[in-house]
Amino acid sequence: MILATFAIFYFILIRPQQKKQKELQKMIEALKKGDRVITTGGIFGEVVGTKESNIIVLKIDEATNTKIEIIKSAVASVIPRNK
Repeated sequence: MILATFAIFYFILIRPQQKKQKELQKMIEALKKGDRVITTGGIFGEVVGTKESNIIVLKIDEATNTKIEIIKSAVASVIPRNK
């Protein structure tokens, strides 16, 4: 009975979370210059470069050319470009 309960929890809770984490990691590794992203803090920006293996530079304002550096893991999602 305990084994069956663990199996249910694994397939309902643990496995989907692991799959979601792998997809997020693949998305972060695929970031490139020109991608529009949203950070976990809600900041919209465009990737303009990288500083180290885990730091990216985002341009957040066109008019003043404001740029910030963030850790790649702070990227929540990539915004698809309209064609």
